This record gives sequence, structure tokens and C-alpha cells, in this order.
Amino acid sequence: MGDPRKPRKKWEGPGHPWRKERLLQEMKLVGEYGLRNKRELWIAQTLVRKFRHQARALLAVPREIREERERALLHRLYELGLLPENATLDDVLSLTTEDILERRLQTIVYRKGLAKTIYQARQLIVHGHIAIGGRRVTAPGYLVRRDEEDLIDYAPTSPFKKMAEEQASG
Repeated sequence: MGDPRKPRKKWEGPGHPWRKERLLQEMKLVGEYGLRNKRELWIAQTLVRKFRHQARALLAVPREIREERERALLHRLYELGLLPENATLDDVLSLTTEDILERRLQTIVYRKGLAKTIYQARQLIVHGHIAIGGRRVTAPGYLVRRDEEDLIDYAPTSPFKKMAEEQASG
């Protein structure tokens, strides 16, 4: 059966893990986005692969069925902040792993200036200092939706929030 807290594997590893170009590219992304290990990168790659697979499958479906499913897929990717509002299936096929990594909570906290480094952003999240709309989120890999992006701030009980308020007022 397996562990009930982890019902399924969310990633697929590389088909050939020991190619030098792939290893160098993976290490560059792991360092740039402050990932804990390559598994977090593989999760993002698997997610992009699934979205692209859905788009390719939709291109093979008859027109009347395709329109509804295409609209749903594009709306979902728009809500995740991966695509612009008037996107097409070609835009889905051009998604990259970096697009997914840019939508992680850890990256957005760093880009908003709540943390000095990408690694500090991860630490703040894991230690419960970051909240979305007043609700604590402790997963650095959380994919932030477009409507949640403006709600990201320090948690109400965090000492960092008090320090930020003192700096703003003083």
C-alpha cells in the first residue's frame, strides 16, 4: 500500500541521469532557484511535461470537443500565472521549467524583497514567517496563483512583520 500521507509519486526522474549537459543545467537551476534537491526540479519538469502533453492531446481531438477542454486548460494555466490571458495552445507547448520555478512561493518571496537571498526566502517559509492572505504557508514549493500574489506578506505573528512595520514608520 505505501505511506498514506504520500499517495503517489509526483515526479519522474530523467531518462538518462548521467549526461554532463543535463547535470550542469540541473545544478544551475538548483542554485539559481534555491532548491533543496533535484527532486524539486524534477517535480517542476514533470508538471511542465504534463501540461505540454495535455496540449498535444488536445490538438488531436475533434474541434467541437477541443474548444471546451482547451478553454479549461488555458484558464487553469492563466490562474496559475503561467500564461497571459489571450494565450493559445502554442503558448502551452512553449512552457519551460523556469516558468514553473518562477511561480514557486520561495521565488516570489525573494522577488518581492521579503528576503535578502533565495535561501533566506526558503528558511522564512519553512519557519512559518510567510503568509498568504494572513494564512501561514510552510511549503516553499507552493505554486502561487495569480490572485494570491499580492496577498503574500509576513505572517501576522512574525517578528519580521513587526520589524518591517517599524522600519516603514520610523
